[in-house]
Amino acid sequence: MSKIRIFEHISLDGVIEHDGDYIYGAWTTPYRSPAGAAMLFEAYGGDFDLLLGRKTYDIFSSFWPNAGDFPMANAINAATKYIATHRPDSLEWGPVKDLSNDVIDGIRKLKATEGRDVIVVGSSTLTSVLLNEGLADEVVLITYPVLLGRGKRLLADTIDARELEFVDSKSTATGLLINTYKHLGPLKK
Repeated sequence: MSKIRIFEHISLDGVIEHDGDYIYGAWTTPYRSPAGAAMLFEAYGGDFDLLLGRKTYDIFSSFWPNAGDFPMANAINAATKYIATHRPDSLEWGPVKDLSNDVIDGIRKLKATEGRDVIVVGSSTLTSVLLNEGLADEVVLITYPVLLGRGKRLLADTIDARELEFVDSKSTATGLLINTYKHLGPLKK
């Protein structure tokens, strides 16, 4: 069975990586380092596939094919990209597969296959759905030492309370934390 692992870049107050029109722009940039990139690539596992929403796919397809020759770019470009989209005929950056009209059923079938881990990056709409449906196995939060106050939050307001189990934490000299949690399911009352 494939493991679905959610990776989200997040501020201390729960704001995730945002669209380009956000007031603070690239707020993650000052905290990036070669050591952090190496830790993140290690957390990805090196050999993985991707599960992306259409917006994230479009953003990634405009960057990663031209990012150069280095391990993270090579792994992302080689990964099979499973895309939640209503426009599958316009998917060009591959290898790529759409999840069909019933995205949840498509993800269940993907998860049931024997294969590589499936990484979800960005795609915040998918994150809430995956957790609510019990389809996510792990949540990896890449936490930056900033408080942004406003912006797009990690989870939708409609998500049910979830329980996680701490697995691992790594940090960089810039204050970046990479925290890994196992998704246990609904929070016990």
